[in-house]
Amino acid sequence: MTSERIVVAGASGFIGRRLVESFRADGATVSVIGRGAADARWGDRAGIARLVDGADLLVNLAGKSVNCRYTASNRAAILRSRVDTTTELSRAVREAASPPPLWINASTATIYRDADDRAMTEVDGEIGSGFSVDVATAWERALFADDLPATRRVALRIAIVLGDGGALTPLLWLARLGLGGPQLDGRWPRSRSRRAAGTGHRFTTPHGRQRFSWIHLDDVIGIVRFLRDHPELSGAVNVTSPSPTDNRGFMRTLRHVLGTPIGLPAPRWLLEIGMFLLRTESELVLKSRWALPERLLQAGYRFEHPTLDPALREIVSARGLPTGPRSR
Repeated sequence: MTSERIVVAGASGFIGRRLVESFRADGATVSVIGRGAADARWGDRAGIARLVDGADLLVNLAGKSVNCRYTASNRAAILRSRVDTTTELSRAVREAASPPPLWINASTATIYRDADDRAMTEVDGEIGSGFSVDVATAWERALFADDLPATRRVALRIAIVLGDGGALTPLLWLARLGLGGPQLDGRWPRSRSRRAAGTGHRFTTPHGRQRFSWIHLDDVIGIVRFLRDHPELSGAVNVTSPSPTDNRGFMRTLRHVLGTPIGLPAPRWLLEIGMFLLRTESELVLKSRWALPERLLQAGYRFEHPTLDPALREIVSARGLPTGPRSR
């Protein structure tokens, strides 16, 4: 058991709920900051300051979901929900009499360019362009803007998180319905307004070969714990499995795990129609995300779920779904 005092902002999300449960299982005192039922709400300067002052660890996962259409209002909310909350926490840390020694803040592996030629690491990764990248860079800029000498700061560049919920849920349904083939990129017109806003996905990688970096939810929690014990790690850290795949390979593995023999592919035109009806964006499945956790591996982190097939089997089994035969 532990007597740690931990503050988690954005605790109502997919990762946050699991993280709070994990810390509380250790016996830690966990306070949450959020917009709904919380120990302090955003905008409550005194309440946030009270929680942050003297905390052993601050974790910020706040941010509006990007699973939406990138309208002007949604773009503003996505940016504001990340930058304003991070700035608010930075002020609380700066003004604290006893600031937390470690502040872990969410970021995203989408910060890197659309890459199908080589993997992006924290050292040699190339920052991309467009709306999603602009949000990520502004988010990290807010984290590191203030001079906070007593607080180590880490930006978690998180890949697509696989677990019981989140991004995997719609893909499971597609695969079980026989629609779990690759999502095929292709040429599609971009309006002038979408080009100006940086929200029009450009055709780059054909045949479903866009790279797919992923991470199991258990390892996200494990990495947060690992960072507490490794003071040499600060700055950006890629939170992604050491075994990325591509879209075609991911969907094939998912079908195999579910025992589904058929998976019809989805060409770009069909994806665009489907994404419009679902009120989300094709970029979420078409951008080639290829990142490797170089700093974690060098520091000695051992992944609980390093490879895709066993990771998916664990999740599918936990949901009570039948699984197909294991690969020989």
